[in-house]
Amino acid sequence: MTQQILASQTTKTNKIKQLLELGFTRKKVAELMGVGYGFVQNVYAKTYPNKINSRNGNKFKPTIFNRQFGVEIEAYNVTKTRLQNELVRLGIDVKIERYNHTTKRHWKIITDSSIRGANGFEIVSPILKGKNGLEELEKVCKALKNCNAYINKSCGTHIHFDASKFKLKQFKNLVLNYADLESVIDTFLPNSRRASNNSYCSSIIRHKIDVENASTIRELTDAIPYRKSKLNTKSYVKYKTVEFRHHSGTVEFEKISNWILFLHNLVEYSKDKRIERVNFETLKTFNQAKVYTYLNNRKEELAA
Repeated sequence: MTQQILASQTTKTNKIKQLLELGFTRKKVAELMGVGYGFVQNVYAKTYPNKINSRNGNKFKPTIFNRQFGVEIEAYNVTKTRLQNELVRLGIDVKIERYNHTTKRHWKIITDSSIRGANGFEIVSPILKGKNGLEELEKVCKALKNCNAYINKSCGTHIHFDASKFKLKQFKNLVLNYADLESVIDTFLPNSRRASNNSYCSSIIRHKIDVENASTIRELTDAIPYRKSKLNTKSYVKYKTVEFRHHSGTVEFEKISNWILFLHNLVEYSKDKRIERVNFETLKTFNQAKVYTYLNNRKEELAA
């Protein structure tokens, strides 16, 4: 698709518009077209007058969290029956099941052979939504703590977001923004989840060029070949979700909820924006002050 646009018999302005629609950054479009960044910026400004970034006075404002999502929490040291009883006591609809990938209307407790430690398990949510979903998740975290659930380096916390309405541009922006920020995100997560230190959440940085060149969502989902990546695009094919596998195992609601809000903000930001400066302070541009403060505190805590 990219080569077809570049070879087409049309004006430079039209080519630039088409390349921007494919999700390329203004800088990348300038490189592809062999023109100055200013020329591309002028086309962008006229084409998307409502999408000029904060340097032109249109700051991104995080939206209220009302997204559909799912959570998978890996832990150990609790029998499934004991955990089920505590969850039921707190009003959670939950069942113990064999290992499966079927989304249910209830929480399910299943075995996960990747977890080291006695009585390892994974608890998987039904489809949750917004504030009510977070409140339900908080009860589950409370049950896990009441039962003295443990976590170690073999455990992870996976978040699924509904991606059924994603357009190519938003999806591509999200993956590329995540890849650009991956090393920044690493700083507020434990060393076991950084770079490609963990085979269950490998880096996506090396796949950026293939993502950049994708001209369809299917090509995009194929650009990152491994399901066990920090950002898993393969879940879109099966479930119409995007899965974030980067976060370490935890039963702390504060950690999971702030992670979910951070991801939500990044997804919203990626609807029409690309990260242009990669550093920790960039997180301020698309996060609420309280979320940024939490992430910064985690970074400092892990660096100590």
